Amino acid sequence: MIQHKRILLFAAALLAGCAAHSPIGLVDVQRIVTNWPEYQGYQNQLLAEERAIASRRESTARKQRAALALQQKYARVTDQLSAQIRDAAGKIALQRRLKLVLTREGIGYGGIDITSEVEKALNITEKATPTPGT
Repeated sequence: MIQHKRILLFAAALLAGCAAHSPIGLVDVQRIVTNWPEYQGYQNQLLAEERAIASRRESTARKQRAALALQQKYARVTDQLSAQIRDAAGKIALQRRLKLVLTREGIGYGGIDITSEVEKALNITEKATPTPGT
């Protein structure tokens, strides 16, 4: 199954031109990809294509070539979507004079959460992140 892990790999972006004393911004990428209709549309399309390849009645070699082409397509789409998130986060970081923006994943505490601002910049209807266990 195709995962959205690649979009989570952009761990940090140093933003030039910000003051040395500026705080750190955090972006919850998981929340963004969960709420972003554009991402969800691509994800659903790619999953459907993956299932179609698996159900084809053709040689394993042809299926493998089709799967490789799909992986390459997924990488291109992921790169495009990641760039949109980075660009939005970068603009907000400049506006808020943040020195560094990190992804929320793996950060225990600290930083200024700019996720809702990034969502607005990407025209995503803001939805709260589900609480654990729900």
